[in-house]
Amino acid sequence: MPDFFVCDLFDAAPKGDMASMEHPIFSLSTKPDRRARRYEHNGHFLQVSPSDLGLATVHDRDVLIFCISQVMAALNEGRAVSKVLRFKAYDLLISTNRGIDGRGYEQLRAAFKRLQGTQIETNIITGGIEMIDIFSLVDRVRIVRETREGRMLDVEVTLSDWVFNAIHSNEVLTLHRDYFRLRKPLERRIYELARKHCGRQGEWRISLDLLQKKCGSNSTLREFRRLVGEIVEQDQAHGHMPDYALSFTDDVLTVWPRRALPDGSGEAIAYDRVRLTQDGYEAARKAAPGWDVYGLEGQWKAWMQKTQKPLPRAPDAAFAKWCARYFQNHGRP
Repeated sequence: MPDFFVCDLFDAAPKGDMASMEHPIFSLSTKPDRRARRYEHNGHFLQVSPSDLGLATVHDRDVLIFCISQVMAALNEGRAVSKVLRFKAYDLLISTNRGIDGRGYEQLRAAFKRLQGTQIETNIITGGIEMIDIFSLVDRVRIVRETREGRMLDVEVTLSDWVFNAIHSNEVLTLHRDYFRLRKPLERRIYELARKHCGRQGEWRISLDLLQKKCGSNSTLREFRRLVGEIVEQDQAHGHMPDYALSFTDDVLTVWPRRALPDGSGEAIAYDRVRLTQDGYEAARKAAPGWDVYGLEGQWKAWMQKTQKPLPRAPDAAFAKWCARYFQNHGRP
């Protein structure tokens, strides 16, 4: 094994380790989160303790994604790798859609400190090895070179055995590059869970309370419900969530593949290709007065997916008819 591995693969596909995609290791807070967290589910436990700077955040995870992506790409090419990675800070910032101004470098330095300072105790296995001890996701960070202004140039990161075991055992999943365009921490967390649990399935469903537990959210259930509903409404209106479409009804989040997944798995979902005309939206507004027809469109497609309905020959008429039934059952919003 070389002393360190040089990250120089600029087109490496983003990849995340499955353990941290499934379990709430990272904080959703955008402010310093100094509360210790304990998570237990199906025989697994996870104790996460913050440093003085707070817990590592969902956005700090970009550093691990970049490192995992580089190592996996090198392994696929048959290159020797090491848990010690050397790379240019600029390359990481560009690859993860971060700013390259002074603030971008300051935020990256803070991310390094939180990743190294956050302490984890868990029985979650990576690479077939159960490690019940206290460790950090990143063992060490060295600034190899920096400018006179203090801006990082070359960085050396030593990954923890826990992360490196996951890489060597191929316990990783490919992420859509637009993951880095998701600004809300909860959006990223929902995508991670969808990517981990939905996979090749036609759909994946999760209750609101279990979703909150897996996200590690400290919000009240009422506030968490509002936040999830807002994300679903925005996705139904704009389709901004990578890989997956969402619906949220009766405190159950339903996720299904929007198109073929980035590693080639999954089936293209034909319902997502159903298109309505402006006349169709207008007919839907008349059929369900007061309702957001774009939100209803997402629910309609989710309903067709769930019930495996044949593709409508006349989408406008079929949607208007569905909206009329919806209005009959739910009345005005």
